[in-house]
Amino acid sequence: MQTTAEYYCAYCGETNLTFVDLTGGYQQSYVEDCQVCCRPNVLFLRIDEETLDIEIDTEYEE
Repeated sequence: MQTTAEYYCAYCGETNLTFVDLTGGYQQSYVEDCQVCCRPNVLFLRIDEETLDIEIDTEYEE
């Protein structure tokens, strides 16, 4: 099952939309390029098991 969630780019601060695969577990991390500045962000996702609310933290890719 997939859904979408928003995150803020660690570089330019712009809002981005990402697809989240809920079958990937309740804690996930992966790299995704910003849709505005094209720089790579490391996304750290936490999914609430009961409500399926998604929280995303970002940081620079080293």
